[in-house]
Amino acid sequence: NVLVKAGEENAGVVDIGDGWAIAFKMESHNHPSAIEPFQGAATGVGGIIRDIFTMGARPEFCLNSLRFGPITPANSKSEIRNPRLASNRRLFTGVVSGIAHYGNCIGIPTIGGEIYFDESFEGNPLVNVFCLGVLRHEQLARGSARGVGNPVFYVGAETGRDGLAGAAFASRELTEQSREDRPAVQVGDPFKEKLLLEACLELIAHNAIAGIQDMGAAGLTCSTCETASRAGNGIEIDLAKVPKREPGMTPYEILLSESQERMLIIAKRGKENLVREIFEKWDVPCVQIGRVTADGMMRVRDNGTTAAEIPAKLLAEQAPLYSRKTKPPVAASLWDASSLAKRRLQMIDNHEALRHLLRDPTIASKNWVYRQYDHTVRAGTLVKPGSDAAVFFVRYANKILAATTDCNSLYCALDPREGGKIAVAEAARNLTCSGAMPLAVTDCLNFGNPYKPENFWQLREAVEGVAEACHAFGTPVTGGNVSLYNENPAGVVDPTPTIGMVGLIDDEKHITTQWFKEAGDLIILVGEIGNELGGSRFVKVCHGRKIGPPPHVDLPREIKVQNGVRDLIREGLVKSAHDCSEGGLAVALAECCFDPDRLLGAEIILNAGDTHATTMLFNESQSRIIISVATENAEKTISMLRERGVPFHQLGEVGGDELHIRINQETFRWQIADLYDDWWNAIRRAVEEETERIPSL
Repeated sequence: NVLVKAGEENAGVVDIGDGWAIAFKMESHNHPSAIEPFQGAATGVGGIIRDIFTMGARPEFCLNSLRFGPITPANSKSEIRNPRLASNRRLFTGVVSGIAHYGNCIGIPTIGGEIYFDESFEGNPLVNVFCLGVLRHEQLARGSARGVGNPVFYVGAETGRDGLAGAAFASRELTEQSREDRPAVQVGDPFKEKLLLEACLELIAHNAIAGIQDMGAAGLTCSTCETASRAGNGIEIDLAKVPKREPGMTPYEILLSESQERMLIIAKRGKENLVREIFEKWDVPCVQIGRVTADGMMRVRDNGTTAAEIPAKLLAEQAPLYSRKTKPPVAASLWDASSLAKRRLQMIDNHEALRHLLRDPTIASKNWVYRQYDHTVRAGTLVKPGSDAAVFFVRYANKILAATTDCNSLYCALDPREGGKIAVAEAARNLTCSGAMPLAVTDCLNFGNPYKPENFWQLREAVEGVAEACHAFGTPVTGGNVSLYNENPAGVVDPTPTIGMVGLIDDEKHITTQWFKEAGDLIILVGEIGNELGGSRFVKVCHGRKIGPPPHVDLPREIKVQNGVRDLIREGLVKSAHDCSEGGLAVALAECCFDPDRLLGAEIILNAGDTHATTMLFNESQSRIIISVATENAEKTISMLRERGVPFHQLGEVGGDELHIRINQETFRWQIADLYDDWWNAIRRAVEEETERIPSL
């Protein structure tokens, strides 16, 4: 059902039935956000939105996947006012503000995503933005300069010196001198983009264009040569006709400016006046700057002289293909659960460990973030942010979509192939928990300098892991983005192949959230209890170490678990479903209790056998989903799981004001209100501590 081949156009397009399709993609704006977090993040949102409406789709919602350095001290003895923490908080708050500003102003909701905090991202945050739009099949537009003699129009904002050579800036490592590259960061105007969006969609609806292309990386240079190359044609433009914001701009500056809110349109001959009328109606600048030619050349003129002339395909498609050297990095100390000394595990206070994990900003509620986003604009958001996946209703198409972004960077640092597989599996699992059938994938590959053999090895291994899992799930990769050179003077970021996955929900009755619904309901773990502590948040947060092989994902078992849970949801048996991920079973159970509208406790009994209680509580073995069902449906639920050969464990029941877990002879009790306070307020408190130390003016 893929309507556009991967990498062929500005975004992937997938059929969703009844003549409707979705266009979706994820891109990064990492380097710009590192030196100018507000504008870097804001223009990242603007850029991905343009990629979607360039396809003829109306953008419906955004997600984001963000990575920052730590914003809280590693332990209570650390200085909260450490300048490194302050810098990380500045980047974090700036990026969130930039995303909120652009999305809120243009009127496209940000309805979900993920955020991780780790030392490897200090000074080099990752800002990956996902956008999805909806279109009719016949509205599909192409970024192709078709039709020799067709006029080429420049539409949108004037060209300035902002964002000059931004693509080149993003293709080198960050250094102490990178702040001097601030002019390479673009400046966005969401109100101009809103007008540009409406004008372009109206023009597409009038069937007046032969091709349309966003002026993104490398500006006019890339948009002209790419459109010409796709069509097998040439293109000729006159820089003297390009609208300019600043006087005295050279051809180099005009061609490589990355000023925002600009598009290149190849109109059909005879439609020139219609093009001008529509853009004049929306008060968007529109100038004819060239034409399509038959000779395959990208030709640039400036006041009657030839400024550049080169085959379009040479620039767009014939870049050198390198075979880089690879070398596995020196592995962290490898161990498994059984080799972690029992004496050391027994030193851990499991009661305090859970609270410590829930206060960890990676696990803690992201309400401080999503409360800044208008996630209800367009009136389609069916599941509030904070559950396993975003769910959105497109009324005019009568379709319910679910979407998620996922990647555990720590797993990928320890084993990039396994980490890549897990990223896909968890994305599919989150969609399953929402009641959706996974359809397709876009990815954003964030890695270090590929000239370094260890980094290129990580890239290769992660991509092969992603490919293996996507093949197993039958979810095609429709496109995406690669961001390399994510390094700073302290080292390389943890490899992060972020997965954006989209699913379809057939019936509104199948929408499922993670929160327990009613006292007395039966709690079932679909999957195995597990014992894999390697690469876990528990080891990272409570022991301060990033070691061990990450959990292994058995893809056939994963698919069996997910299919089983989806079948239960479609039978109307499941009242809540939540994926077990960071923090393991204990954290997942606590999160199920945290419906902001009504807190509910749980009584849990686990049979540990020879497994240590700490391992049972906090291991991150894969292919696990916690569901709750009404007691009258328990027998049918268990029967269906057994018939399908799906492993499961009855854990207990919903109720009370405590999370009470018994493991053999050990008992652990937590007041839900206390756990909720730790989880809900952790990020707000971290940010406010930084704000409070700044003296008032």
